[in-house]
Amino acid sequence: MPKRELLLGDEALALGALHAGLSGVFAYPGTPSTEITEYIQSHPLAAERNVHRTWSSNEKTAMEEALGMSFVGKRAMVCMKHVGLNVAADAFVNSGMTGAHGGLVVVVADDPSMHSSQNEQDSRFYGQFALIPTFEPSTQQEAYDMIRTAFDLSEKYQIPVLMRMTTRMAHSRAVVEVGEPQPENALSYPEKARQWVLMPGNSRVRCKELIADNERLEQEAAASRFNRYTEGTDKRMGIIASGIAYNYLMENYPDGCPYPVLKISQYPLPKALVRRLAEECGELLVIEEGQPFIEQAVRGVLPAPLKICGRLTGELPRTGELTPDSVRAALGLAPHRAHAASEIVVPRPPALCQGCGHRDMYTALTEVVREFPNGKVFSDIGCYTLGWLAPFHAIDTCVDMGASITMAMGAAYAGQHPSVAVIGDSTFTHSGMTGLLDAVNEGANITVVISDNLTTAMTGGQDSAGTGRLEQICAGIGVDPAHIRVVVPLPKNREEMKRVIREEIAYRGVSVIIPRRECIQTAKRHAAAKYRK
Repeated sequence: MPKRELLLGDEALALGALHAGLSGVFAYPGTPSTEITEYIQSHPLAAERNVHRTWSSNEKTAMEEALGMSFVGKRAMVCMKHVGLNVAADAFVNSGMTGAHGGLVVVVADDPSMHSSQNEQDSRFYGQFALIPTFEPSTQQEAYDMIRTAFDLSEKYQIPVLMRMTTRMAHSRAVVEVGEPQPENALSYPEKARQWVLMPGNSRVRCKELIADNERLEQEAAASRFNRYTEGTDKRMGIIASGIAYNYLMENYPDGCPYPVLKISQYPLPKALVRRLAEECGELLVIEEGQPFIEQAVRGVLPAPLKICGRLTGELPRTGELTPDSVRAALGLAPHRAHAASEIVVPRPPALCQGCGHRDMYTALTEVVREFPNGKVFSDIGCYTLGWLAPFHAIDTCVDMGASITMAMGAAYAGQHPSVAVIGDSTFTHSGMTGLLDAVNEGANITVVISDNLTTAMTGGQDSAGTGRLEQICAGIGVDPAHIRVVVPLPKNREEMKRVIREEIAYRGVSVIIPRRECIQTAKRHAAAKYRK
């Protein structure tokens, strides 16, 4: 009897990778991708095989580490959220040029509606311009099955493969039928070693190969079991649905869709199937989660007179997640009856935990900064971003990982004083260190607050790369040790913290203040684990 497990989409993908002979997962935590790596970290098969499964400092280093594992013939996977792919983009795009040797799959979890993100960019565009094939599962079962296919395709064409998840797919559960694990690859080395050295002469040759392979990859997509053409009796409209959006379509037609449907879960776009649908139907409706990626592509491969509807034309919302109800409206079906929203339940905005060290840091910092007529605080990505909300209203900016330090520098060069950067310990080692090096080299007049809670708290308490070494890192970068100050963020220490902040703001140059106290949630887990022992 087949073995079945109840799994999140993230977990199904992770288990599929392990069963496909994975030798290493490389990742930086970021919702909604974090659970992929965490599942592998806790799985007995990963421990038995000694699969690499520790967190990387950032997404770029993760991508490069995985590329190195692929170079020596092993199967490797990289995991990140969508904005993490921006960080990894240099290595990712160039990996299309180097190719892969051992199977290499880059998993990116997009976040439509921005549940915990700065934007809702669509990672399929990265696959398109890097000429890298892309998969997009519609179900947890597909996530499990598809990852093995992705590894096989990667090795067949010697190219990395992108797999796109979305929040709803990543964080919903379903029963998944699982198979037996296959062994890991043996060490081996590329036959075409030349293309791994991206000098212009080599890259020009490889670029032509990549374009030629893309045509063959399109044929693979057209024949893929994950792309499915279903006939329909009503030819007035044809529907293209991708990823989880296909589920939303079928939820509205439990007895079968009357229209012809082209389900797409593997790219490049199978143009022949799209043209077939267009020839049979009076108009097309494109249903896809994220940006109008397919809709735009379809407009480029079909005759102009054909009506094409979707996100660009307003039948579906231009931003945010799709739902079965929004898809239902686009299909012209009557809305389901629904209960009125409760007047008892009120929205609860996110807030820093009671007892969080960031609270005490912000209380002290805000009181000092407000002593100046125009003090500015540049913040970063992490729990401490919540310092923008009441009651603190402590920060003025938050853009991307590491931007606090470099934006504070830019403002300082323009004459801003005080110019304060707030960054977390994990974010600092992710992408703040290079900014601090610029600040030291240029003698920027800024104060950097590295709020150290000894973990990557926002994504669930993963290990932080700089734990126990922040002072040494800052000194090694060139910050004067006399202006690397460590304080303990507690109410009883507020006056001391304010004194230190005032002194370092007054210092003409780069100064670093490290408020250090363990995350209250991590501390609770550590205490519980110690008690159980």
